[in-house]
Amino acid sequence: MGEVAEAQRTHQAGLGCGVPRCSSLAISNPTSSQLGGLWWGRHPGPSGVLGCDECAGTHVSLSPQGIYILIAVGAVMMFVGFLGCYGAIQESQCLLGTFFTCLVILFACEVAAGIWGFVNKDQIAKDVKQFYDQALQQAVVDDDANNAKAVVKTFHETLDCCGSSTLAALTTSVLKNNLCPSGSNIISNLLKKDCHQKIDELFSGKLYLIGIAAIVVAVIMIFEMILSMVLCCGIRNSSVY
Repeated sequence: MGEVAEAQRTHQAGLGCGVPRCSSLAISNPTSSQLGGLWWGRHPGPSGVLGCDECAGTHVSLSPQGIYILIAVGAVMMFVGFLGCYGAIQESQCLLGTFFTCLVILFACEVAAGIWGFVNKDQIAKDVKQFYDQALQQAVVDDDANNAKAVVKTFHETLDCCGSSTLAALTTSVLKNNLCPSGSNIISNLLKKDCHQKIDELFSGKLYLIGIAAIVVAVIMIFEMILSMVLCCGIRNSSVY
């Protein structure tokens, strides 16, 4: 009996089941989707961000269904992470198998979302440009549109541009030069590429960064799936003792 107990203790030590192992099975930061959904719920699209009624018709805004999806995804990821933790602590093959199945489903959904984003990147860029145009119009026309000015200033400083076209760059430089990048003047603003071109370059030239992030997430999920299967096999083999 002493040898059997010792073998079981050795096997459990080899598996490393428990709270430390649980942290590796949990999916990282599941609440980000929930917080994003709640934030968009309180700030429904550009009209909420910019404080302007004219921006309400832009396609950048998320529908209520999209908000609910974000919150639901965060809740599902949190539940799946808890499932993996509890399954590792209890050394339950059933829970770990369910955890593995959920990871496979989430992995497939993320791959599908990545493909959708790649296919529709042009439409997304178009929506971002429309969002920028609405903000720029509001910032130039309304002196009290501080939120719109902050958004436009962020676009201009980040992308190093001023205006959606050469004419818009000239108008903005003359009427609202403070919205253009710091240290710029009319001549430099006219010589720069407009913000629409910069947005297109951002989506086409920086697409590899999104791909790298997606690969990192995929590797983490694959590691979690392998780990859950290793634990399942280890627990199943422990019955030999």
